[in-house]
Amino acid sequence: MSTPNFIRLVALGALVLGSTASAQNSFDVAQGKPNLGTPISEAEIAAWDISILPDGSGLPPGSGTPSDGARVFATKCAACHGENGKGASAAALVGGAPLTNGIETTKTIANFWPYATTLFDFTRRAMPWPRPRTLTNDEVYALTAYMLSLNKIVGEDAVMNAQTLPKVRMPNRDGFIVRFPERMP
Repeated sequence: MSTPNFIRLVALGALVLGSTASAQNSFDVAQGKPNLGTPISEAEIAAWDISILPDGSGLPPGSGTPSDGARVFATKCAACHGENGKGASAAALVGGAPLTNGIETTKTIANFWPYATTLFDFTRRAMPWPRPRTLTNDEVYALTAYMLSLNKIVGEDAVMNAQTLPKVRMPNRDGFIVRFPERMP
């Protein structure tokens, strides 16, 4: 047997033995279930349980205005989304032709997003790149107010919070088939 084949055979044997030992160690025979990971605490779950529903369920305390959001946007968002959200290395957040122009139409907040609460949820969860989940609740409310204002969905004096945000009617709200209509505002 040549040396390369022998090395492959030894590596394969080690892999099989390691997998077998690992599988035996990861199954609790007495309990009849896998012995994987460690239990997670309620506090650890709460830190990741941040979903916001269209009716506003799950929105945290806080508030923000478009003028507050403009300041946050300038320092934390404009480098990627461009001045006034017109796009740069990341997608444009304003404008966009009606979606009736075809599937290739650029999707923005004004012509695509069905709920303002989804905008809040996505911003809080995924922005700013590459440091998601570093914005405060007040910053996310302010950014949401600013983006909605740029798209002329709310006025420049609007205050976004857990009570006002779910009441914002997005232009494309009826452009989706709702899976759980009982959960919609």
